[in-house]
Amino acid sequence: MSAQRHAQHSDPTTTSHPPAPRLGVDRRTLLRGAGLLGAVAATGASLAPAQAAPAPTTVDPAAFRLTADYTKYTARVEALLEQAGRASVSQVMDDANHERTPATVIDTQVHGFRFATSDENDPDAFPQGIATSRDAVGTAGDGRYDGRQVIAVSFYNNSPKSSRINLIDWDANYPNKYRRILLVEPTESAEEPSFQDVEIHAGGIAWYGDLLYVADSAAKPGGMRVFDMSKILTTDTGGTKDQIGRVGDTFHAHNYAYVLPQVGTISSEVDEGTEPLVWSTISLDRVTRSIVMTEYRCDDSCDNYPTGTTRAVRFDFQEGGPTFAGTTTASEVLEVPLHFLNGVGSHNGRWWFNSSRHKTLSYWSGEGALTTYPWVSWGQSISYWEDADGSDLLWSLTEGEGFRAVFAVKQAGYS
Repeated sequence: MSAQRHAQHSDPTTTSHPPAPRLGVDRRTLLRGAGLLGAVAATGASLAPAQAAPAPTTVDPAAFRLTADYTKYTARVEALLEQAGRASVSQVMDDANHERTPATVIDTQVHGFRFATSDENDPDAFPQGIATSRDAVGTAGDGRYDGRQVIAVSFYNNSPKSSRINLIDWDANYPNKYRRILLVEPTESAEEPSFQDVEIHAGGIAWYGDLLYVADSAAKPGGMRVFDMSKILTTDTGGTKDQIGRVGDTFHAHNYAYVLPQVGTISSEVDEGTEPLVWSTISLDRVTRSIVMTEYRCDDSCDNYPTGTTRAVRFDFQEGGPTFAGTTTASEVLEVPLHFLNGVGSHNGRWWFNSSRHKTLSYWSGEGALTTYPWVSWGQSISYWEDADGSDLLWSLTEGEGFRAVFAVKQAGYS
């Protein structure tokens, strides 16, 4: 396989063609563009030495499929928008009510911030996935969705069992704040719709156009839940914390002001005789118009998670939009000689893999050996940030209780 996998379809979510990846190290210490209020300058430390590792091996992708359903919830979602009311991303961010503060996570970073204390120290909620408005719309308009440059981070919550995103303002023209949005699943009828918690282990996320894909890490055989960022609902913040869904003529969501209803389901299937995928994390490759996923598998040292060979899989969107066909066969499958993967990234066919246990970030160009770099503790998902005027970035995050931070490094330093 060549080092660069060329795009084959037009991209309806942006008016500009994605730039070619920058392979040289950009020695500027400041990133041009918006979001500088939350920036932390790189410390100037040299990049840690990289080590070579065995290359991934290619597997026949024909045995791996997705089945997509984007219509199951349509009538109930439209009724909820009419009866509960809707809010745009811009309106939600104008109502942002939690502070983010600068943080240093790794000495090679160009940006870094941490969440408010209530999120950092919550023993029941854990950040997992990351995506940005650059994923959604590309570099056009400085990567603004609904006029705002934002970062989304997914959390799963154990009490109550639920899932959410933190939507974080990343724009120099607005305060350094964020808002929590609860993910919900529509229930009941279109005449009297309601909703319930999305009780999944929300893993990695990918945002493309209006659609937010959330990895369902605990489901068997796994897959993704789909949400539409243009269909945020407003809810009553009164009542009790345990109230969820319709209560008389009002809607409640554990005192959240905003909820995001599920609009679709993506199910994973494999041929008979092929071991089902263990979904962990996902990410968007805008150039090839695909979502990539990887499994979380242990080596032989643990007995509470699946073991064996880790696989990474690419699924292409159908032509003309940010959706999958009714049935989509994988376009690429790799067996990766790594374990404990909580993060995957891809851009123009290149790959990055984050092993949380080993604190490493491994890069694969599409040929030859993996290159492995020292990385952070408790590392999670990865999102590729294209920049037409500065350095392309890799965004990531940490989940450890007491220090839950989001940060970005120049991708050229890890390629």
